[in-house]
Amino acid sequence: MRTIKNIYPAVYSPVADLVTYRALPTQYVEYVDPFLFLNHHGPQVYQSNNQGLPFGPHPHRGMETVTFILEGDIAHKDSSGHESVIKGGGVQWMRAGSGLIHAEISSDEFKQQGGDLEILQLWVNLPARLKMAEPYYIGKQKEEIPSLVLNEGKVTANVISGDWGNTHGAFESSTGIFLSTVYFKPGAELDITIPEAHNVFFYVIASELNVNGTAVKALHLAEFNHDGDTLHITSATDGILLLGHAMPFNEPVVAQGPFVMNTQEEIMQAYDDYRKGKFGTWNH
Repeated sequence: MRTIKNIYPAVYSPVADLVTYRALPTQYVEYVDPFLFLNHHGPQVYQSNNQGLPFGPHPHRGMETVTFILEGDIAHKDSSGHESVIKGGGVQWMRAGSGLIHAEISSDEFKQQGGDLEILQLWVNLPARLKMAEPYYIGKQKEEIPSLVLNEGKVTANVISGDWGNTHGAFESSTGIFLSTVYFKPGAELDITIPEAHNVFFYVIASELNVNGTAVKALHLAEFNHDGDTLHITSATDGILLLGHAMPFNEPVVAQGPFVMNTQEEIMQAYDDYRKGKFGTWNH
């Protein structure tokens, strides 16, 4: 059984009228290598004729964004020519790599009709060898993501990347990162084996989960020691977990604004390249 090193609360950090809790980075924890940043938007209800999500065109370089749409939708557009509308239960995976510009707003339908909205965006680092790799974007709807039903129907795990037993994730991580959203019903139990050398990303989205004998409440991130390979998770209520694990990169992390590189010089180069139009052109 792995022991918990610490449990960190997400901090309330609203964006315009969007309810937002930031789990990484905070004054309590900077990052859990290679997991760099997590914003939890919602849950909230948007009225009809709303403005939708406020994330207009902005650049990225040196990392990946993985966006989990639990409720509502996201209309994605980027300077590489990708466009999509991903609805509740779907996931977007974007490798910024050498750089692109993207926007994540709500669909016209959602802005007109309103509805429930809950979205998580996770930033995953790229190692130095991939920071300037070709950018790409893939969006998949709920029905395109494999799910496992476990514990006699009390646990449902959506396999986003990596392998869960014989089930292969919906997305290919070029750095071997495992990600899953796990839904628990009352009385659920789940045992997961994770390589001892991996860092674990354990964020409780809703309710409260008990992991290896310790309660972790909603909007909290648990960090684990490297002293075992088993997580035993139980839930007394309906709970939701974002679970990830990966080998740490153990490289310098220099993050500034939308860029994550290994040195301050590379950050300055990213800003310079962006100003010079090297991230592609944005056509409205």
